[in-house]
Amino acid sequence: MSFGKNLQFLRRMHNGMTQEYSAGKMNVSRQTVSKWKSGSAYPEIDKVIELCHFFHVLWII
Repeated sequence: MSFGKNLQFLRRMHNGMTQEYSAGKMNVSRQTVSKWKSGSAYPEIDKVIELCHFFHVLWII
């Protein structure tokens, strides 16, 4: 599953969280979250770690 699909899934699992809400919590623009979702851009590792904490996801390198 792609990063964008995982992000969509996690947002849906959290009561249909909007891109705007998640962007606000991550201190990025809604357009940035949209690019992550579409796969046209990927977050830097510090934002990936924040996303994992925000969605309570365990990540393994």
